[in-house]
Amino acid sequence: MKHLVWDWNGTLLDDLKLVVDATNICLATVGGPAITADEHRRDFRRPILDYYAHVLERPVDQVEFQLIDDAFHDAYRRGISTLQLVPDALEAMAKWSGTQSLLSMFFHDELLVEVERHGLGARLVRVDGLPGTVGGMRKAAYLERHLAALGLDPADVVMIGDSVDDGDAAKTVGAHAVLYAGGFTDTALLRATGLPVAFSLVESVELALQIGQDR
Repeated sequence: MKHLVWDWNGTLLDDLKLVVDATNICLATVGGPAITADEHRRDFRRPILDYYAHVLERPVDQVEFQLIDDAFHDAYRRGISTLQLVPDALEAMAKWSGTQSLLSMFFHDELLVEVERHGLGARLVRVDGLPGTVGGMRKAAYLERHLAALGLDPADVVMIGDSVDDGDAAKTVGAHAVLYAGGFTDTALLRATGLPVAFSLVESVELALQIGQDR
């Protein structure tokens, strides 16, 4: 394997608690229930509109989704300065011998600020976040564009992320993936994908390196 693509939220960035807190704030604005971290890990999905519809047990249209999404990100931004990287993130990144990049569904301009705040800019050959002002879609098309911009053959790439969608994106474009069980998704759901599942970021990189050795 030549290249490693990292996910951000829930993978390199330890933000599950803030995400759950912000989700509860935005759900309360539309009369929704309070959720726990375990419920979030069990139920979260993309498109995120589908996640809100599941939790609210009713349809959510695009207008309401925009309102919910805005409320979520307003709450998230209030806590973002308190966030830290996952404890073994830097150690894991140092174990990879090839190039590394970051692809996130967090807003691009804000992502760049956070990457620099955590001192990761020099470690990454490319950082791509979400363009525009509302997101929540699947990652596959963004991963395809990310790899094309890097001029990489997807077969030479491993993605490390914490969601089923990260695995689906890698499969869709022809890349490899390792799923990290310490983030936003229940371990059983990750294992059901059939992809390698790791319980630390260091283990994630070790499994990614093993993929390269097995080729």
